[in-house]
Amino acid sequence: MIQQIDYFLIAPPLVLALAAAAVLLLDAFLPARPRTRPGLGLVTLAGVLASLGFVVAQAAGSGAARSTFCVPPSLGGDPSLCSYVVDRFTLVFAGLVLVSAVVVVLLSMTELSGGDIPAGEWHFLLLCALIGAVTLPASRDLVMLVVALELVSLPVFALTAMKRYDGRSSEAAVKLFVVSVVSTAVMLFGVSLLYGVAGSVYLSRLSTVLAGGAPAPGLAEDAAVGQVMPAVVTVGLVLVVAGFAFKIAAVPFHSWAADVYQGAPVPVAALLSVISKAAGFAGLILVLTTALSGQSATWAPVVGVLAALTMTVGNLLALRQRSAVRLLAWSSVAQSGYVLAPLAAGTAETAGASIAYLVIYAAMNLGAFAVVMLVSRTSERNELDDYRGLVFTRPAAGLALAFCLVCLAGLPPGLAGLFAKVFVFREIVASGFGWLALVMAVNTVIGLYYYALWTARLFAPAGAQAPVAHRPRVTTYVAVGLALAAAVLFSVAPQVVLDLTSLSASG
Repeated sequence: MIQQIDYFLIAPPLVLALAAAAVLLLDAFLPARPRTRPGLGLVTLAGVLASLGFVVAQAAGSGAARSTFCVPPSLGGDPSLCSYVVDRFTLVFAGLVLVSAVVVVLLSMTELSGGDIPAGEWHFLLLCALIGAVTLPASRDLVMLVVALELVSLPVFALTAMKRYDGRSSEAAVKLFVVSVVSTAVMLFGVSLLYGVAGSVYLSRLSTVLAGGAPAPGLAEDAAVGQVMPAVVTVGLVLVVAGFAFKIAAVPFHSWAADVYQGAPVPVAALLSVISKAAGFAGLILVLTTALSGQSATWAPVVGVLAALTMTVGNLLALRQRSAVRLLAWSSVAQSGYVLAPLAAGTAETAGASIAYLVIYAAMNLGAFAVVMLVSRTSERNELDDYRGLVFTRPAAGLALAFCLVCLAGLPPGLAGLFAKVFVFREIVASGFGWLALVMAVNTVIGLYYYALWTARLFAPAGAQAPVAHRPRVTTYVAVGLALAAAVLFSVAPQVVLDLTSLSASG
């Protein structure tokens, strides 16, 4: 029997793949003219918007989960075991990735306008990373999860090093490559252990076998994996969590973040901060709440400690920063701790609070990076002092950045950030993790300091302004506007956030 493939379900990554092929061919055959670069950017943007259109069409259809790449009945397996599942979890993460990608593509068009970076290679690699980020939340087996995660990571190495004659860019690419290779090796070792003891790569089957609901190969029918080989299961679990912790820059696997963010072009830093991080969290949530739900007593305390350490170290290191990008990098590490915190409850229901926080964080962080991109065109060092008086010199950009920083801090009128933190606090306290809620409260106060310090500079009297080296492109302003619109939407429509908190992944 030939396996049936539902092409409508795989349309979002398929459209991105076709757009990547089109960009590669156009770059190879089009003459090198001034309009070629923006043309390739428009093709990339069209591919992202077309993919987003398919995601919206899937969301508008029936609310039931749909799947493809399932085990054919002719093989004697369970046809309910599928590698690709489209449900609310998948659609929210795919929508988050593609909306963020629109902003990143617009920022990329500004970055490429100087002519120092090959536009065709840039857009092709960007689209390849997006294919992995869209595929990952739909993945329901370990092999597909690892392949999708690496498809997100591998193109980013090259994107980081695209400034070929910039030493910081090359150093950042090497650091990211080494860290990513180590994290992949660690995660693959953990995946091999889980597969070895359970005899399956499908997440739902893993959950059943590890919980003792189905026999494992090589064991007696009445023997549960968790009872016979508890140490092997625990080691595999810890290694898989450690591999994902590298990807999301959780402590103690965070040291690469600031140097890579600062050395990479600003659009790549935004991609790492939002899209790559969202993909990492999607994989982590799937593995913990779907495949390893029966082992929550083992991994929940570990995730709780990781969350506390991550938010604390990220905020303390952010206090010392004078570079805008490095501050956003350490802030991103701290925000990862806030996203991890609800997962410490060990249930699929509390994962909705993590998803809601991640979506809101993405909107605020993209807005901040868009303004940082704008300032980087006129200030080479891009330090916090370069933003002094920005509200008076560029009112739209200054007010947008102020609003995004206030949202990240969780203060009014940035109600979106306040809603997100309240939902996370509520889930943590309801789950009995009072100590973690206390750690988060202390860290929220620490975060207020450096966010307020940066915001105050925006309204301070402007000093001597350096001459404008590059005129900002309209695409940067559009990116700022899109991110700001998303931030305002979450602030005035908290019901959107409440809907996200009810999310859980299908097996």
